[in-house]
Amino acid sequence: MKILFICSNRFDYLQDLTYAGLVRVLGKENVVDYPWNPKFNLPIKSYPKNLGFNSISFRFPFMNNFKEIDFVILASAKKDALETYLKILPLVKNKPILFLDGGDFSEIGGDFYREHSGDLYEAVIKQRPFDIILKREYISSLHGHHSNIFPFPFSFPYNISLPPLAESLKTYDVSFWGQQYPQIRTDALNLLAGKYDCNQNGTTLDQNFQTYKRKGLFYLEEISRCKIVLNFRGFGWDTMRYWEVPATGTFMISQEPKISIPNNFESGKHLVWCSDSLDDLIDLIDYYLARPLEREEMAVNAREHLIKYHLNTARAATLIEIVQRIL
Repeated sequence: MKILFICSNRFDYLQDLTYAGLVRVLGKENVVDYPWNPKFNLPIKSYPKNLGFNSISFRFPFMNNFKEIDFVILASAKKDALETYLKILPLVKNKPILFLDGGDFSEIGGDFYREHSGDLYEAVIKQRPFDIILKREYISSLHGHHSNIFPFPFSFPYNISLPPLAESLKTYDVSFWGQQYPQIRTDALNLLAGKYDCNQNGTTLDQNFQTYKRKGLFYLEEISRCKIVLNFRGFGWDTMRYWEVPATGTFMISQEPKISIPNNFESGKHLVWCSDSLDDLIDLIDYYLARPLEREEMAVNAREHLIKYHLNTARAATLIEIVQRIL
């Protein structure tokens, strides 16, 4: 199976995770990134902007010879990927085509409109509808009646392993290190102000990518040092934090995602849901801070579950299985 992987050169979690997973499963020679993506082939970025990197690789310019390609993936809902796809569409339109929609919007291709390329997207799908759509923000009521649309959330990179820390090495009580938008995050941070060790550990308002003190793999190491990590939706329901926390062996209290996630974590077994109103958040934190054994058991269960179902290699296997079944 040889894939033409039409990618954005911009940072895109779902695109990058999927590329790395496919390369691990199929081999680099069978997943052709187009255009050649430096972040996939050179160690020039740190976590999480290196999620597509497997190993150092170079190739001669791709000469538009698509005869050996079995199917095509439009790997991002970003404008530059769409423009590349449009240029080569006449050369690949007879191939099976999959759209990997990792955007925040629940509508298929919704992020193209945010990037002012909605008209271009509509023109593209009029020329050639997609055979398969894998949707990060999959909502059953919107997408469930389409037989070619499947849920496809974020995952965690197979090549990052952080051994869980013992309770005695947990430095922080409760953390949420993230931007304050949308409103539920602002509300949560206001609730947490002055409580536990939140003010001291940086669980405060006005955080952003420029001011984060924890970056790269150090960020994951710091998550592993928390007794409880909180998770709330961003502009999409699916967040990388939702997968990072179990991967580090840390207990998580999370808002329940309102999207379809196959083999999702279970509340009370792997993590605990808090209400969307946050009226139970403080009570849940108090309860689980006082019960380290319950926290540890769920965190262990969650990590095992993630390793079984939610590494990017598992997502790659799911993609391949869907392609083989549908096409």
